[in-house]
Amino acid sequence: MNDKKHVQEINVTPTDYGLRADIFIASNNPQFTRATLAKLFDGVHVLVNGQSVKHGYKLRAGDRIKLDTSPLESIPVTVNIPVIYENNDVVVMDKPAGMLTHSKGSFNAEATVASFLATKITDPHLAGNRAGIVHRLDRVTSGVIIGAKNSATQTWLQKQFSSRKVKKTYLAVVEGVPEPKIATIDAPIGRNPKYPQTFIVTPLGRPAQTEYKILKTVSIDGKNKSLVELKPTTGRTHQLRVHMAYIRHPIVGDSVYGHQGQHMMLHAYKLELTIPGGQRKVFSAPTPESFKGLV
Repeated sequence: MNDKKHVQEINVTPTDYGLRADIFIASNNPQFTRATLAKLFDGVHVLVNGQSVKHGYKLRAGDRIKLDTSPLESIPVTVNIPVIYENNDVVVMDKPAGMLTHSKGSFNAEATVASFLATKITDPHLAGNRAGIVHRLDRVTSGVIIGAKNSATQTWLQKQFSSRKVKKTYLAVVEGVPEPKIATIDAPIGRNPKYPQTFIVTPLGRPAQTEYKILKTVSIDGKNKSLVELKPTTGRTHQLRVHMAYIRHPIVGDSVYGHQGQHMMLHAYKLELTIPGGQRKVFSAPTPESFKGLV
C-alpha cells in the first residue's frame, strides 16, 4: 500500500459490530459498486489489524481497517451497453464486437460486460470480476448475452446452459459455399497442445455439435462468401470458429482460425431460455452494420 492518496484508515465502532467487511467498505465508498470493491480482497489491498481478510469477514469493535483503492482508479465504474431486456433478475445486453465478457485478472482498466453488469447487481453475495456472468461471447463476437442480478438467478441460468436447455442462434459470414447447404458438424474439440490459447478438432476432445444452414451466397471481390445460420447444441470454447475452419469454410475475418480481416463476421443473433418465474423467452440482437449488405 504505497499510494497514500488512495489509502484509507478506518476505525470500526461498536455500532458497526457484526457487519460484513465488504458491506462496511462499500458504505464508506459510494463512488464504487460493491462488486468493484470486492476486487480489493486479494490479500493486499484490504487489511484488518494488519492482516488480510475475506470479503465476508464480520467486523468487531476496535478493528482497524486499512484500505487501498488505488487499483480501482483505472477500473471503469460504468460503461454503456445497449439493453435488450431487463427485470429484477436478469439483464439481456447487445454486446459490441471488441469487448470482453469479463476481465481476465482482478484489475483491468478495460470496460467489459461484467463491469457494466456490476452496476445492475442487487445481491451483495454476488461479487468478483465474473459476477452475474453465466455464459461468454468471444471478444470479437457481437450480439445477445444475458447476465444475472442475483446469485439465485445466476445458478438458475447456469443450470440451463449446462443442461443444454438454452437455444443459441448465430449469424456468420464464411469463406466459400459449404456443401451440403444444411448439415450438422459433429466433431470433438480440444485444446491445441502447440498453441494452448486455441482449440482444434481432435479425437481426444470433448463432444461438440454445430448445425448450420446457408441463408445466402454472395460474391465479394471475386470470391464467394456465404451468410450462414449456426446453431451450436454444445458450448465449447471457440466452437463455431473451430468447426467452420474444420470444414474449410472459416468465418470471414477470423485471424486465429482463418484469415486476417477488418473484423470477424460472427454475431450472436438469438438466445432462447427460461427466465426465473418460468417464462420461456426469445431475445434477439440486431445485426451490426458490417452485416447490412448481406442480411
